[in-house]
Amino acid sequence: MAIDILMPALSPTMETGTLASWNMGVGDAVRSGDVIAEIETDKATMEVEAVDDGVLAVILVAPGTENVAVGTPIARLAEDGEAVDAVAAAPVAAAAEPKTKAPADEAADPAAAPAAPAPAPTAAVQPSSSTSGAPRLFASPLARRIAGDNGVDIAALSGSGPHGRILRLDVEAAMTAAAPAARPASGGASAPVSPGASSLEPNSQMRKIIAQRLQESKANAPHFYLTVDCEIDTLLAARKVMNAQSPDDVKISVNDLVIRAAAMALVKVPKANASWEGDNTRLFHHADIAMAVAVDGGLVTPVIWAAEQKGLAEIAATSRDLATRARNGSLAPEEFAGGSFTISNLGMYGIREFAAVINPPQGAILAVGAGEERPVVREGQLAVATVMTVTLSADHRVVDGSVGAEWLQAFKGYIEAPVTMLL
Repeated sequence: MAIDILMPALSPTMETGTLASWNMGVGDAVRSGDVIAEIETDKATMEVEAVDDGVLAVILVAPGTENVAVGTPIARLAEDGEAVDAVAAAPVAAAAEPKTKAPADEAADPAAAPAAPAPAPTAAVQPSSSTSGAPRLFASPLARRIAGDNGVDIAALSGSGPHGRILRLDVEAAMTAAAPAARPASGGASAPVSPGASSLEPNSQMRKIIAQRLQESKANAPHFYLTVDCEIDTLLAARKVMNAQSPDDVKISVNDLVIRAAAMALVKVPKANASWEGDNTRLFHHADIAMAVAVDGGLVTPVIWAAEQKGLAEIAATSRDLATRARNGSLAPEEFAGGSFTISNLGMYGIREFAAVINPPQGAILAVGAGEERPVVREGQLAVATVMTVTLSADHRVVDGSVGAEWLQAFKGYIEAPVTMLL
């Protein structure tokens, strides 16, 4: 009996997604566990594994198709002994109900609701003869687009991602290597300049959802901002000692200490660990810290769950692992969905101070700037200290100004006296 492959729900709030690419062609043998396609969601590009054995008889949704509803048949497998042509010619079933639905309290959140799904395509896609039997090419959708726009033969590249996956950086490196050959010889005439020259790059599903959610956040959540300066010389000295005493595979970063201090402050000031849900305010029982990680085409916020219960070594290992897998697109959906509070750190880029947009439906986000030497006054005397500026963006519907100020003072206390994080 033919087996329909349905558009999977890769996160609790997912209702539609983009079918980024197929890794197999019609006629290919499929075994349970094979990666058959890539689905682009609002958070990341996820690999879809087959759960049944068979032969790929027909592809029902073309690569690059957006707004494919969860539960829509996207391909069909012929079981052993079935005629592939007969399976391909069978009528397409209606879209199934999604197996995973958002909880009622999440579905009510306007910032979490994706755009209405477009009708699912029903025409079968027959790949060219070169598709079937060709070696599988593992490349991110963004890498494919950049390669196509710039005439790069992506099949000739070596991928630096997991399992040889080709990433944007691999394509850009190939473009950079080829650039010198394209430049005119010394003394030659320069190419004419076209006034107002530009090009269009299609927005990924991730970029569209980021734009939608953050626009709704600014429109719906009344942001207010509180800023404090933290002296971090003691923290830097403590970090140096901890790393000197730690095993070689444990390296604690300033950001790990910031995560720990934020978690401890949320425990100390629990009213700041909340989100607005219309008729109710959700109070979180743990400091589930989401950390903003820049990835190809957007931003992902993997979550360190119950960070207040983790020591610095565990936070360091967890944050490093999550950041690496976020950039490689290999996070599981439950690792980047949810969280009660977000930290966005741009200090490594030399940014002194900024204000971040709240990650809905959370109630607050902390923007962390660079630590730098600045003049300070102590007991009437001018001195020099390493100072880090942080700004709390809070949703005034759920976090009052006094609560935000109390939280910032608690955070500052932990940062400036890091030994208190161990109590």
